[in-house]
Amino acid sequence: MSGNDRPVGQPTQTPNATADPAGDAVLDSAFLRACRREPVPHTPVWFMRQAGRSLPEYRKVREGVGMLDSCMRPDLVAEITLQPVRRHKVDAAIYFSDIVVPLKAIGVDVDIKPGVGPVVEKPVRSRADLERLRTLEPEDVAYVTEAIGILTRELGGTPLIGFAGAPFTLASYLVEGGPSKNHEHTKAMMYGEPELWADLVDRLADITAGFLKVQIEAGASAVQLFDSWVGALAPEDYRRRVLPGSAKVFEAVAPYGVPRIHFGVGTGELLSLMGEAGADVVGADWRVPVDEAARRVGPGKAIQGNLDPAVLFAPREAVEQQAGRILRAADGLEGHIFNLGHGVLPDTDPQALTDLVSYVHEHTS
Repeated sequence: MSGNDRPVGQPTQTPNATADPAGDAVLDSAFLRACRREPVPHTPVWFMRQAGRSLPEYRKVREGVGMLDSCMRPDLVAEITLQPVRRHKVDAAIYFSDIVVPLKAIGVDVDIKPGVGPVVEKPVRSRADLERLRTLEPEDVAYVTEAIGILTRELGGTPLIGFAGAPFTLASYLVEGGPSKNHEHTKAMMYGEPELWADLVDRLADITAGFLKVQIEAGASAVQLFDSWVGALAPEDYRRRVLPGSAKVFEAVAPYGVPRIHFGVGTGELLSLMGEAGADVVGADWRVPVDEAARRVGPGKAIQGNLDPAVLFAPREAVEQQAGRILRAADGLEGHIFNLGHGVLPDTDPQALTDLVSYVHEHTS
């Protein structure tokens, strides 16, 4: 048994689980057991951005297909989501999508430009701009329901993680009009027009919750909320201007009973607040040791992480040394899910990921 084998309560029966063997296997999987802080046969492993540019099979199926277009084709979404499960034998799949997909679905003129990222044609800078953001309806993302139907049949006992961008990061893209290093426009609205900012975050919380509900109702066994840019904020700004929106998302999906994961980049000073937002699992990036992350988050939460993605470019022995250090730090935690401290880098050798999964499984069994 690995170190995260202290029993805590009984399994939560998710509404999308059935009495069939695959449904039982998903509920009893190492990944969901770790999320629930229950005994596990081995430390479960999955990687953020495990489906994507590091895989040659991904590049092949994406040839000539734009990023957002690929997110709206159920057959392609299913194939891309399954690729790392087949290759790496990870303990969970994560639904292949992009954080701006729900914005595109409600009519925001956004595109993902190669080498740049999401670009919004008309940024949100005023009350009138905010009113353009309507509620997300299930039919807006019917392709998500179809893709997850395919995936749950193909994955068998492997859990599927649903995925969405957190309100702060979505708001930042909308206000800045694209990626930003300093978030000038975002912070100007936060401080200069606090009511408009609060209404924008609240509207995006509803949209995000709607997007996650579609995924859960279609069969996702857990969900992760990515707050990629929130590390740009001081704790007090997070508490006052971000926490209410993230908490609203987690509260909205709580009745489904599926584990909820929260992850942000550069959030070492925010971990305790992120724990307060309502997630069952909090992800830590590589800047904070996993045991210290658990201390900051507080009891009653599982921890996910947190190998530096750049370590995977080192020789296998060095990768295993660093992974072993994390596993030792996680020994004794109530629940630990091994992951990277951010997404897989595009030029990562896929074999390094496969070897890492094998190492973690073998050394925690």
